[in-house]
Amino acid sequence: MSKPADLGSLKIGSYILLPVSDQPSGEPCRIIEYDTSKPGKHGAAKARIVGVGIFDGQKRPHVSPVSMQVHIPLIDKRSGQIISITGDQIQLMDSETFETIDVQMIDEEVQGKLEQGQTVEYWKVMDRTKIMRIKS
Repeated sequence: MSKPADLGSLKIGSYILLPVSDQPSGEPCRIIEYDTSKPGKHGAAKARIVGVGIFDGQKRPHVSPVSMQVHIPLIDKRSGQIISITGDQIQLMDSETFETIDVQMIDEEVQGKLEQGQTVEYWKVMDRTKIMRIKS
């Protein structure tokens, strides 16, 4: 799920859906570079952005007019407790709804530091789930 916004209203640290050839909806990315050019004799101002994928970590450049409508992913930040760790599969229990979720994607920051019983923050973006950080 996403919502529309003008490309010119975004800034570094914002999230955006950048087009990818194998996904019609796009890949959710965090903007790490943002640069605009002045409007010229033959057109509107352009925005040059570079986004890093939330799930795959790939850099994706994108150039478009500032007035272009882009989509911003809706990020659901939740907390949960680790029930079990089996290889690269982690089972979480949501702190509010008490439902169990199987997660395979883990942020590089917390890779190898997860233990059973810990409380973690996980993000649900575009029907995918990723553990982002350990809550103290």
